[in-house]
Amino acid sequence: MVGILTPLSWIYGAVTGVRNWLFDSNILKEEEYDVPIVGVGNITVGGTGKTPHVEYIVSQMAADYKVAVLSRGYKRKTKGFVLANSKSTPDLLGDEPYQIYQKFGMRAHVAVCENRRKGISELLRLFPDLQLIVLDDSFQHRWVKPKVSVLLTDYSRPFYKDHLLPLGRLRESPVQVNRADMVVVTKCPDDLMPINFRIASKDLDLMKFQKLFFSRYEYGSLKPVFPDDAPYHASLTQLGAEDSVLLLTGIAHPRYFVRHFKNYPFSVKVDHYPDHHDFGRDDIDDICARFQSMPGRRKIIVTTEKDAVRLMFNPYFPQSLKPFTFYLPVSVKMVNGIDDKNFIEELKNSLDLKES
Repeated sequence: MVGILTPLSWIYGAVTGVRNWLFDSNILKEEEYDVPIVGVGNITVGGTGKTPHVEYIVSQMAADYKVAVLSRGYKRKTKGFVLANSKSTPDLLGDEPYQIYQKFGMRAHVAVCENRRKGISELLRLFPDLQLIVLDDSFQHRWVKPKVSVLLTDYSRPFYKDHLLPLGRLRESPVQVNRADMVVVTKCPDDLMPINFRIASKDLDLMKFQKLFFSRYEYGSLKPVFPDDAPYHASLTQLGAEDSVLLLTGIAHPRYFVRHFKNYPFSVKVDHYPDHHDFGRDDIDDICARFQSMPGRRKIIVTTEKDAVRLMFNPYFPQSLKPFTFYLPVSVKMVNGIDDKNFIEELKNSLDLKES
């Protein structure tokens, strides 16, 4: 199989290389805007934590600046520019933009558009006083040139140890990291030692102008996916060895999420689906059967935030399971690496933001 995939990987690399050369040579033009734009992305196929890091930036910026988030709205069932509002659903926006809107819709504008230039122009037409636009998953979309480009890489599978598609998960050659202004090593373990930071810094071998940061996930308390149908409060710390949890995931790389539950004494069963999976009737029937077959004095279903926004609108999800279905909120925490640089302060300085 490797023998077949290697030539395909070379072809993929050649195609992306030509495209990047056209932009680097100014044959294809990157559009710049007066409003500061920060692009958050990666060079791998999913799993680096783009949405939590976009949310982190918005959470830190929205109190002081007029902020908008623009995403392409992957797997939405609409086309063109769509501005999130109180009647929006995951089908209209995509699951991740809807999740962002649910959290920050009162503090920031959220929109989707597959054409980033059109999306930015429409946002500026609707909200001419915007002070910051955050582009979600923008590193490959070079028609727009962000003022600051933030590149994410997973600690457990950094891009410099990966290969181009389809041999590996890279969407770009590792050399493209040089286009980033800031690099964040995500999903770091809690027990990293100073030597680990130094090794990661050496292996990344960044340019002098690039700033390096490290982050990890923090999980909150369980929240009901269906609040109106939750008869009791569930807590992971209250579940014991006689209890069971069914983990339901439809994210690119659930390992970090699943590993969190290994710290508890209850029995864990994992039901994993592809990233952005649209749960059909057969899927829900299978989930019901697995849940019913699980042993335990008490048992619940726990899913991710991204999966929760799809499940809450799922017409096939049975009433009988709603009281027992929860999601685990996740947030980003920046951790000290080789020095104590503050990510948000560095970002503000790089964007040259002026407070309103």
